[in-house]
Amino acid sequence: MNQKLNSNLRSMKIKFKTIKELFLKNKILYSSNLKDDDVMDSISSISDANLHSLIFLFNEKYLSLILQTKAKCCVLKKEHLNFLPKNIKYITVEDPYLVFAYLSNLFYKKRCSNGIIAKNVNLYEDAQINKNVQIDDFTNIYKNSIIGNNVIIESNCSIGPNVLISDDVLISANSSLANCIIGKNTIIKSGVVIGSEGFGFEINTKIRIKHLGNVVIGKNCYIGANTTIDRAVLNSTIISDNSNLDNLIQIAHNVKIGKYAVIAAQVGIAGSTEIGDNVKIGGQAGISGHLSIGNNVTIAAKSGVTKNIQNNQVVAGFPAIDIKKWKKNIIKLNKSNDN
Repeated sequence: MNQKLNSNLRSMKIKFKTIKELFLKNKILYSSNLKDDDVMDSISSISDANLHSLIFLFNEKYLSLILQTKAKCCVLKKEHLNFLPKNIKYITVEDPYLVFAYLSNLFYKKRCSNGIIAKNVNLYEDAQINKNVQIDDFTNIYKNSIIGNNVIIESNCSIGPNVLISDDVLISANSSLANCIIGKNTIIKSGVVIGSEGFGFEINTKIRIKHLGNVVIGKNCYIGANTTIDRAVLNSTIISDNSNLDNLIQIAHNVKIGKYAVIAAQVGIAGSTEIGDNVKIGGQAGISGHLSIGNNVTIAAKSGVTKNIQNNQVVAGFPAIDIKKWKKNIIKLNKSNDN
């Protein structure tokens, strides 16, 4: 029953003509024996496909499953075409996984606001709600808050004070947003806390330092469930455009993260660290405060970063060092332990 439900959720009839238009728009080279009017109704795994499914072959270890699939068409590399049964249509591309990313969005039924503000919603008198906004039960919108067009705010959320939510944003259930600006098309998953007071005090007296700044989240960002992003002391904690944060991440006050960041679960970034564009950070990595991390940096999982990192570096370990040096050190350590 669950399998049928999940299938229905992603079911959508797409003609190959539409897929071709997407390929052209994104400059994807392809070859296919499909006709323009051929229709696929879903994206599926190889084993669960039906007669109208589109499947993908990413890895040679799944070649044996191809012989048993019921799919209508398979996206794969040209060199794997000979393994495909003759009754299955094909689309050959250079990078099937990239094409999967594009087509998953094409087949995805984007959730749209129903324009209904539920009866059990509490709106502060100066809250500004724009057009076609959906606000579900038991959500509170506090003072000096502006909600843009087509926004969806699910149940049990706390919004405000001092919040600006731009158009087409999704705020999932049980999230708390205050003192922040959220850019267009951003998705915030359940249990996220944005704009709460950061962790700061004078070390000798332990007197708490009040946080007076805010958080700025760019457009097209994704903030995973139960992630926390603290407001700045005076200015802004910043997550820039097109960044993707996994679940259970801690971003401290005054942190600045550049565009197109990819940060995996359980990462912690201490206060006032600045991170460049196109950075990738593996799960459970920890980054000390007041550091500068350059553009195009990759930080391996479980790394402990205690010093600045220049552009285009790949680091690992604790303390984090160049990953090639880290690997050599691990090999030496293993050899010494064997002896």
